[in-house]
Amino acid sequence: MSTSPSASKSWVKPALIAVFVAGVAAAAYLSLNDKQSAPDVTFHGIHGEKITSASLRGKVVMVNFWATSCTTCVAEMPDMVDTYNKYKGQGLEFVAVAMKYDPANYVLNFAETRQLPFKVALDVTGEAAKAYGDVALTPTTFVLDKQGKILKRYVGKPEFAELHKLLETAIAG
Repeated sequence: MSTSPSASKSWVKPALIAVFVAGVAAAAYLSLNDKQSAPDVTFHGIHGEKITSASLRGKVVMVNFWATSCTTCVAEMPDMVDTYNKYKGQGLEFVAVAMKYDPANYVLNFAETRQLPFKVALDVTGEAAKAYGDVALTPTTFVLDKQGKILKRYVGKPEFAELHKLLETAIAG
C-alpha cells in the first residue's frame, strides 16, 4: 500500500502554523512583561535640592506630573498625600513634578499652604515631562519599582484602591 507524497506531508502546514502562533504568543508575552526603565532625569525641588533617578533607586517611587491650574490635580492631591503617608514608612518615595507652564510661586504657595509632605519639583524647561514620554495631560502619574522600571502609568486620577494594591505588591517585591 503506497501513500501519496501529499498525504504524507499533510501535517507540515498545521505544524508550521502552530509553531508560528506559539512564536507570536511568546513574543507578545515577553514584550508585555519587559518593563520599560524610567528615564534618567534630575528633578529640581522647590527648595533648590536636586532629586536624581539614582537617589530614588531601591525605593518604590511615584512620579506625579501636575499643575496648580489643573482641577483634577488639585482634587486628587489629598488622596496622593494620604497614599504617601500610608506607604512612606514602607519605603515609598513621591515626587510631584509641576509642569513647565506652572509659575514657580504658585507651586511653592500650593505646596506650603497644603503642607505637601513629599518632594515637589519644578520642570521649568519641560525636560522631565519630555523624558517621560512627552507628558502633556495632567495629572499623569508613574509608579516605578525599586529598580526604576515603570510598573504603571495613570493618566487622570488613579483608582486609588487599585493603586494601593500595586504599591503593596511593589513594596513587598
